[in-house]
Amino acid sequence: MPISDYLKAVRAKLGSDLLLTPSATGAIFDDERRLLMVLHADRRIWVLPGGCIDPGETPADTAVREVWEETGLHVEPVALRGVHSGPDFRVHYPNGDEAIYVMTVFECRVIAGTPKPDGVETLDVRYFGQRDLEDVPTPVWTRTIFPDLFAGTGRGFSPSTWRPPRGN
Repeated sequence: MPISDYLKAVRAKLGSDLLLTPSATGAIFDDERRLLMVLHADRRIWVLPGGCIDPGETPADTAVREVWEETGLHVEPVALRGVHSGPDFRVHYPNGDEAIYVMTVFECRVIAGTPKPDGVETLDVRYFGQRDLEDVPTPVWTRTIFPDLFAGTGRGFSPSTWRPPRGN
């Protein structure tokens, strides 16, 4: 599903102006520690499966639903791997909409299903090793989260850069 009824209603009021958007993402590794990625239809870049949290939905449920919709896999979140946002998470969509995501990343295990693109939001589904991802188009935010994801370690959030104003 490209955009929820909730976001359609918000966009009808807001237009294409910048929207702060909570989202959830599933990080799924195979036995070789390769990461599952989807080829996004509208931007033709490889991303982790995920999307916007709907009102009343938990981040974990969003990750499970989005992975199902975009890959055909039923997954179970097994670990919280991070909460990220910032300038690298700003997206300009082809239709003019702008969003900046607050992304909750869950590592998930596959319960059932065979990876397949939905043909609407996703055009391909593949596992990639960390080095393989250097050769395919990915969004800028991957530089923030991939090192910790592949290492299975890290702080799990974007580091703070905020400082109090001088004189306070």
